[in-house]
Parts: sequence; C-alpha cells; structure tokens
Amino acid sequence: MIVRFGYVAMSTVIPDCSPSKTMTMASFAKLNDREAGLRRLETLAKTNLHNTLRLLKHNAGSDIMVYRMTSKLIPLATHPDLQDWNPLAVLAEEFAEVGSYVKKHGMRVSFHPDHFTVLSTPRPEVLASSIRDLQHHTDMLVAMGLPATAKSNIHIGGAYGDKPVAAARFREHFAGLAPELQERVTLENDDKTFNARETLEVARSLGLPMVLDIHHQWVNNEGELPWELWPEIQKTWKSPLALKDVLPGELLPPKIHVSSPRSPSDPRSHADGVEPAPLLAFLKRIAADTPAVDAMIEAKSKDGALFGLMEAMKELAEAGNGITILDGASINIEP
Repeated sequence: MIVRFGYVAMSTVIPDCSPSKTMTMASFAKLNDREAGLRRLETLAKTNLHNTLRLLKHNAGSDIMVYRMTSKLIPLATHPDLQDWNPLAVLAEEFAEVGSYVKKHGMRVSFHPDHFTVLSTPRPEVLASSIRDLQHHTDMLVAMGLPATAKSNIHIGGAYGDKPVAAARFREHFAGLAPELQERVTLENDDKTFNARETLEVARSLGLPMVLDIHHQWVNNEGELPWELWPEIQKTWKSPLALKDVLPGELLPPKIHVSSPRSPSDPRSHADGVEPAPLLAFLKRIAADTPAVDAMIEAKSKDGALFGLMEAMKELAEAGNGITILDGASINIEP
C-alpha cells in the first residue's frame, strides 16, 4: 500500500511564507476610504497566493504531493458587509498560476472550511452563511482550474440536542446544494459529536466520500477499532461524487487525517509531531486491501512534523517492519 503524507496550510520550515495574511473587519471599518481598503485586501490576497505558490514549490522539492490550502487566501472574502466585492476577478491571474502548478506536478490539494460551516444547523441565517462559505471555496478551486477531485472537507456539525434530527437536517440541506458544491465535499468524523460510525452512515446515504480522522476516532467512538470501519469507508471513495472528474484508469486514494494527542490529560488537542507506532498499526491493518491512501498530517509543526515522521519511518524501514521509503514524503507498507 502506497501512503503519501501531506500537511496543512503553513510551513514551520520556510520562513516568512504565511498564506494567511489578513485584516480584521474592525481594522477595515476604521479606514476612511472603502475602495482603498478593498485594494488593500486584494494586495494581501495576492501575497497569500504568492506564498501559496512558494509553499507548493517547497512541497514539490520535498516530494510532498498532498497539501491543504488555507481558507484565508482572501481576507474577509465571505464577510456579510462585503458581499458587493468580487475579488476573484482581480485575482484571476494569481489563482490560475497556483492551479497550473498544482496540475503540472500532479498534486492533490484541498480546503477545510472552518467550524462555522455547519449544514446541520436549524438556523436559516447560519445555513445561508455556510452555503456562502462552501460556494467561496468552490469558486477558489474553479478559479485555479482544478477538477472536482480537489475538494472541501467538512464535519456534519452540531447535534443541537437531537443527533438523529441534526443528521437528517444535514442530509436535507446537503441535498439542496447545487451539484457543483456537492461534488466538492468530503465528510469527516469529529472528536466530540458525530463519531466515525455515525459519519459513515450519513456519508453512505448521500454518496459522499468520507475522510477518517483516526485521532478523532480514538477519542470519540462506540468501542470499534478504526480498521474495522475501513472497508466501508473505503467504498465511499468509489461513489459517483467521489469519482467526479477522475479519469479512466486513474486512482483517487481515500484520505485519512493523522495526528497525535498533546498529552494524556489533553487527548483531543494535537501534538507538535506524530507518534509513528499507532499510525503504523492502523496502516498495516488496512494495507492488504488498500492500494493507496493519502494521509493529511494535522500536527502543530506542519511540514516539520511530516519531515520528522519520515525520519522515524526511515529508521523503522531500516529495521524491517515491512516499510519501504519511496521518496521524501511517501512510503510503501506491507501488511
């Protein structure tokens, strides 16, 4: 089984390369010239896209083919007071350049809209905001010229005192989304509310590919082991929504999220790095029936954690353990 490792948004290795430079709405509101303020936001966005391209070049040089882009590429893009602003037209060249690099190098990129994007909500205004946010992420991917294999990962959301009703509301609201939004969504289990088994049920009912977060599953489960759910989770990556824009003969590997607890007293928070042993135990359990999987590292040290994990994998490979190092960010695992 081929495992490709990726990381989230920021680099702890490359200096002065933030793709999330921003301005608060409070600071924007203090400006006397609104148009000048919008131009300032656009300049920040151009810097963010330039730094994203720098990070992609860093990734290519390090064999990192899986990367999650920050949702904050365009500061204040979805703020209700700026809905008359259309920054994508101004940023078309920069977005196209990022997308061209992604396609040229065969990278897999994604977004993860923040926790305010909640389709299980009973509040119409929150639903409208959530749909606006999903549209914004889709618009950015389209501006990059990326196919539907580049997706936005979300959680089901809150339970609001009745988890089955909330899950049904998620299904209803998702069914009401435009097809171009539906085909960009993956669904992930969370660490407090909807566990992996419950998330899988919703994902299967909607034909959505499911991202298994093995850390979340460890702290929020019904007693099952993560590899026990894997056969059904893997099937969700063969649905029409998952395979949209996948060319014949190509493979879109299932995706998992990887992190380690910060401490026994704080098991939900993410540590700086990734402990290889629990991850390797999971990977070996699924290797026999999984050709490939992409693992998004959600550790605090970002790409530094990826490089640290690869060093640990090299040591394990030298000792046997059925691991072969393929390049700077991927391995082969024997069952």
